[in-house]
Amino acid sequence: MRKENQKVIDEFLAHADAISDDLLTDVEEMLGSMPYILPVLRERSEIFALASLADDRICRPPSLTPKIAELVALAAAVGAGAEYCMKVHITAAVKEGASRDEILDTILIAGMIGKTRVLASALRQLDDTIPSGERNAPE
Repeated sequence: MRKENQKVIDEFLAHADAISDDLLTDVEEMLGSMPYILPVLRERSEIFALASLADDRICRPPSLTPKIAELVALAAAVGAGAEYCMKVHITAAVKEGASRDEILDTILIAGMIGKTRVLASALRQLDDTIPSGERNAPE
């Protein structure tokens, strides 16, 4: 890395504690709650400040409204089976103006995609093990 870039990073990291505190405040304001993992990760302020800044930029892209961004985050949490993240993003979606129907539809779409992921893998295994031409007719 060039010396001038390393200097910028070092200057940034010299403020990691204050930046981390600001990021925690911003997350709580944005989501309406504090995800459990963040204060624990905050114990490593340099890593937390860098990672959380990237996460913040990813979670609120200028091309999406905050409501849509929260519905996308909810869909990802559903797909990942992240129970506590689902609750956080449901609450945040409501805070951003999402209706119960919009949230329900988001969950149903995510669930349908999850179902197809399971079926696609399982059905491929079936075809690899017993090709379709070899299937026995029901008796």
